[in-house]
Amino acid sequence: MNKTLAIFSGNSNPGLAAEICRYVGVPQGVAKVSRFSDGEIFVEVGENVRNVNCFIVQSTSSPPNDNLMELLIMIDALKRASAGSIVAIMPYFGYARQDRKVKPRTPISAKLVADLLTAAGATRVLSVDLHAGQIQGFFNIPFDHLYASPVLVDKLEREGLRGADTVVVSPDAGGVERARAYSKALDCALAIIDKRRDAPNQSQVHHLIGDVTGKRAILIDDIIDTAGTLCNAAEAVLAHGAKEVYAVATHGVLSGPAISRINDSALSGVWVTNSIDQGDRPERCPRLGVLSLGNLLGEAVKRIHHGDSISSLFDT
Repeated sequence: MNKTLAIFSGNSNPGLAAEICRYVGVPQGVAKVSRFSDGEIFVEVGENVRNVNCFIVQSTSSPPNDNLMELLIMIDALKRASAGSIVAIMPYFGYARQDRKVKPRTPISAKLVADLLTAAGATRVLSVDLHAGQIQGFFNIPFDHLYASPVLVDKLEREGLRGADTVVVSPDAGGVERARAYSKALDCALAIIDKRRDAPNQSQVHHLIGDVTGKRAILIDDIIDTAGTLCNAAEAVLAHGAKEVYAVATHGVLSGPAISRINDSALSGVWVTNSIDQGDRPERCPRLGVLSLGNLLGEAVKRIHHGDSISSLFDT
């Protein structure tokens, strides 16, 4: 019987790709991704993909430029091998924070990445918890936007973090919509931190809107990068009378001093997903837990392959 579905993996997150393959019930596609001595990327697809629905699992996490270029070259290789469709599964969509001009003479890099993926030959893109939802509009091909909330809410409920003695806190005004969805799912109160950002990776808490006194607080965000915002928010919430502070985020970028900041912070626990490979970080940071998106993305792959609804994954 001819193969109709193939899942390939770049080098950014092979563990997650293996989990997706196990859920879908197919072996991982054969592709050799190597480098010439000068660093140029070379890809060789090791199996017939003519008219096959091909999926490539690759987050554009650190190093973002290498991982993005690797993804583009894999897409090109599959296109030239006459793949039936090419779906770029980008659990973490890098450059998403550059979604608009914030100053004169600055780029909109998220749009550039969208154009590159389309020009390379991707026929569909799938990502999880975009930093800005409007990035979907940068694409002229179908874009499936998944949410990690089912995975994260399930973990919070298993930890008993729900109900009247719990409060969900948005660390900035931009994340209020996300935090409101979590507070509704967890049947708890909502609070908002008024944050000022003077420069990239630098933020300062000014006010807290809402009541956190005597409650267990859950900071909700899409990305934890250097963890400065997160740790400042945790201190502010405790200063306003919270009993404990936890944090959940979809994408654990955790660059620079992030691990040491979390280790030295007032946070009782931090959970991120494996949209980005965390390597040995959980060993270096005992408060850090990693939750799997493998089943969620595997189900999305099945539904795309069979032409079923993706949005119904998140019906409540």
